[in-house]
Amino acid sequence: MAEGSLSEPRWLTPAEQRVWRAYLDVTRLVNERLGRQLAEESQLSLAEYEILVQLSEHPERRLRMSELAERAVNSRSRLTHTVTRMEARGMVTRTPCPDDRRGVWCILTDEGFAAIDAAAAGHVEAVRSAVFDPLEPAQVAELGEIMTRIREVLRQG
Repeated sequence: MAEGSLSEPRWLTPAEQRVWRAYLDVTRLVNERLGRQLAEESQLSLAEYEILVQLSEHPERRLRMSELAERAVNSRSRLTHTVTRMEARGMVTRTPCPDDRRGVWCILTDEGFAAIDAAAAGHVEAVRSAVFDPLEPAQVAELGEIMTRIREVLRQG
């Protein structure tokens, strides 16, 4: 508790604590499984795959680095390190934005597009197996509503 604070912490109830711990376990386990699958089958990290997805889904297969960081839910410094590795492997290139001296475009190369094209089917199967197969259709809908609500609140500030 912060010095001078008069309010008590809002401790988690036992039920909330169980949900929180389950959430932490599931996110860790899913990320580990998906990261392992991508590394073994495609020699990509989960962060690299997400960057490739974001670029491949955008017109002209390019995004400003700042927008890419936001979309890939990554810090700018971490994104810069990952993009530097990807650039060395020929998957992306960076170029200054002509209309903004501070801006930099990250552009998906043909090699990067080939990498995501080759990785996509195995990755989607791993996602389906880890997240969707254990659930009934109604649970998938409920999970979607819950995750969307949490994302909206977190993105607001």
